[in-house]
Amino acid sequence: MNIADEIKTLSPWTEAVPAGWQVTRLDAAADVMFSNVDKHTIEGETSVQLCNYVDVYKNDRITNGIDFMEASADEREIRKFQIRRGDVLATKDSEAADDIAISSLVAEDLPGVLCGYHLAMIRPRFQSVSGPFLAWLHASKSFLAQYEAKAVGVTRFGLSQYAFRSARIPLPPPDEQQRIAAYLDANCAAIDAAVAAKRRQLETLDALRKETITSAVTRGLKPGTRTKASGEDWLGEIPAHWSAPCLKRLLREPLTYGLNEAAELEERDLPRYLRITDFDDDGNLREDTFRSLPREIAHEALLEPNDVLFARSGATVGKTFMFRNYDGEACFAGYLIRARTLLWKLDPLFLYIFTKSTAYESWKNLIFTRATIQNISAAKYNYLAIPLPPLDEQRAIVAHVEEKSAEYRSLTACIVSQIATLTVYRKSLIHECVTGQRWILDVDVVGKGNHHDH
Repeated sequence: MNIADEIKTLSPWTEAVPAGWQVTRLDAAADVMFSNVDKHTIEGETSVQLCNYVDVYKNDRITNGIDFMEASADEREIRKFQIRRGDVLATKDSEAADDIAISSLVAEDLPGVLCGYHLAMIRPRFQSVSGPFLAWLHASKSFLAQYEAKAVGVTRFGLSQYAFRSARIPLPPPDEQQRIAAYLDANCAAIDAAVAAKRRQLETLDALRKETITSAVTRGLKPGTRTKASGEDWLGEIPAHWSAPCLKRLLREPLTYGLNEAAELEERDLPRYLRITDFDDDGNLREDTFRSLPREIAHEALLEPNDVLFARSGATVGKTFMFRNYDGEACFAGYLIRARTLLWKLDPLFLYIFTKSTAYESWKNLIFTRATIQNISAAKYNYLAIPLPPLDEQRAIVAHVEEKSAEYRSLTACIVSQIATLTVYRKSLIHECVTGQRWILDVDVVGKGNHHDH
């Protein structure tokens, strides 16, 4: 592939930039340097602060509000890698090719702060390109496709200085660059604020969902019901006609650990081998993962509908899952514990819903404060106190919680969809502006008038 074909393939937008715009290599408008300033403090060197990979990855702007790392550097490094207002810093390696060249604009002068290792420092020549425009350009997914295509690696991907320097960039006239940057500053800030508000709504919904569950499984559905002490400080008071026995007294067989197997098979006619990663955040079985075991091995840990599974160790310790809505045989992994309830005493759905309450979370936290390793064994689960209403009341509570949970899920899905729409619009807006597909006028920057497209 010749250079012209490569440019057309990796940067198709170069074919349609507006009249008066140029397309050139990045190094024709800016200097690109890879920092070699490491995180060490060496006696005899000057104390400095480092702007590191994570500072750039997590922040669109580099300001004095960031808690920079303390290190040291020699005078040559200080002269070369002292960051300046208008510099653009970008990550030059990543675990994924499509997550590389993430950039941040140095928004103010920061004496004594150097560009750290694993970063590229892009210093605009301001007669050609402005830092803010260059930073927004590096936020465009279509522009970043050039870097993604040139990233080299297997388990970790990296970019060469040539990959940065040879990247094709659009160059509007300087005044238009300023308008585009100002327009994107204002509009993307508004979009980000809207997304943040939507995320707060999700947090509120999640809190309401937990409160609905906790109220139902610890206090019942009838306000004003007479209460009594449960006997557990973390559980508090429960309705007077309820009891709070430990879990082992409500089981038809002892709590059971799963199997410790490698499970390399993917045969759908064999029992499915369930691990925590086979469940999504809502406890439903995922369709995109499947491992199976020979039936002669799996039979020791086969599941029945409505079995409740407790995670006993690892990052998900204390989480629970319910085996239901699966048409086929399945067994479970060794870091899960199976609970089968006495159906005439404890509805398994009530048990499962209880484990989604803040009361259950309080019990988990109490267990963790007593252990150096976060692990909840079957012996500990055995003595988990369960607030226990009569069976018909359990079922009424389950029906109430499931109805309310469906409402919360519907609202959550709507908000998640709105966030996705805003996110897509933000990406599209950046692309349109930095490639000239959207014409930004002075009136757009001050917030008046309509947007104009070429």
